[in-house]
Formats: sequence, structure tokens, C-alpha cells
Amino acid sequence: MGTFSLNCHPATPAKSVRGLSVGWAQEDSALRLTYRVQGAQHLVLPKTQPAARTDGLWKTTCFEMFLGLSGTAYSEFNFSPSSQWAAYGFHDYRDSAGDWPMAQAPQVSVERQGEDVLAHVRLPSVVLEGARVAGLTAVIEEEGGVLSYWALAHGVKPDFHLRSCFTLSIASAEAP
Repeated sequence: MGTFSLNCHPATPAKSVRGLSVGWAQEDSALRLTYRVQGAQHLVLPKTQPAARTDGLWKTTCFEMFLGLSGTAYSEFNFSPSSQWAAYGFHDYRDSAGDWPMAQAPQVSVERQGEDVLAHVRLPSVVLEGARVAGLTAVIEEEGGVLSYWALAHGVKPDFHLRSCFTLSIASAEAP
């Protein structure tokens, strides 16, 4: 589908991160996302852990995706550089429907390329069923506890759950 640039919310400026982009590639059985953090010299990366569903990943560096479904329903996916992940469903804005069912866990890996960090995420393509729009986001923690919030689009305050921030149209949802 392409590569998309995320914008840092002006109320939460980054320390040294210069940019963040997300590559999106759909295959028959998988969705591949590649998050590239540019200027990641001071990026805080959580220690590698066994891949497992874990809550609270957004408290430090975490890559995320929101999928807008029909009506006001949506799903949220969190991908930690530690390899841990989370998936949640919502009936409406922050109205939890509990854990989003995942028959196959996301695969998350991280690599450094010079001053950049790349996070590779592989998800089963079934997560896109019923999705109409997506929001690509990231919470970035840098040394000293500096947090910045990155998204395709922002509201007045950093809030990735706002439907107006889900600006990426998913072509498969538009097919007849």
C-alpha cells in the first residue's frame, strides 16, 4: 500500500527523533508493518521478552495501529519492541469490548540501521476483515523520560482513539 509519515503532536516534542514513518504491505496471508524511527540515538527500547499478550505497553516506546470498523466500533493493536503485544476491541470511543481475539499472535522484531530503528510487525491479514480505515501511531520514549506521540493525524490533545485520527483508507474495505 505504501509508506506513510507520522506527525509528532506539537504538545509533546521529541528530544532527538527527527521523523517516523510506517511501511504497509499486504500479502495473501499477512499484513506487514515497518515502523522506522529516524534519529533514534536516545530512543528507549524495552528489553526483549517472550512474545505474549501484555497490557500497558503504551507506557514506553510502543508502535500501534487502530482499525475503524463499521459504525463506531474499532480495534487497537499495540506492538512493543520487546516482542510483547496487545489487541483490544471497542464498541465506541474508549468503550471497551475487551481483548480482540487473535488466533495467531503478531510477530515483532527490531533492528538498528545507523541512527534509525526499524520495528517489523507481521500480522495475519484476517485482522483487516471489516476494517474501513486505519490509524497508524506510536508512543516514543527517549532518555530522560521524554515521551512524544506520533500519528497520521492528531486532535487538540494526543489521543489515538479519536476516529478523526483514522485517516488511512483501506482499499479492501471499499471493494464491492
